[in-house]
Amino acid sequence: MALFTRPSISVRDQHFPGQAPIDVYGEGVFRFAEMSHPGSILCLPSGIYGWPVGSAAEITAETLADVFAEAADIALLVIGCGRDIAVIPKGLREQLKESGIGVEVMATGPAVRTYNILLAEGRPVAAALVVI
Repeated sequence: MALFTRPSISVRDQHFPGQAPIDVYGEGVFRFAEMSHPGSILCLPSGIYGWPVGSAAEITAETLADVFAEAADIALLVIGCGRDIAVIPKGLREQLKESGIGVEVMATGPAVRTYNILLAEGRPVAAALVVI
């Protein structure tokens, strides 16, 4: 008698493979490319990823490691800090600058709108968006 075995399931990080404008945001969700994602997101040239950051205080070089990995394709990082503007530590700003990445920090709503405009213009932009 042959035994039936199930194929193993592999869990992958959430990822949309490409850049897309953010259509809707708020109430803990971002909507883009006819799908939605609960929680913060990182929008990079390689795609849109779930981002395990719940507040601006959690934004560090480590949580932005994927931004640094794609630095050659990013001229500007738009950071959406949630409902309010937060201060990004000077050392982190300097690391981004040394990598050739400019940074703009604002509340998430204006950050989404800025990202969408720059993306529509074909600019080399990325966004780190804390959920609101």
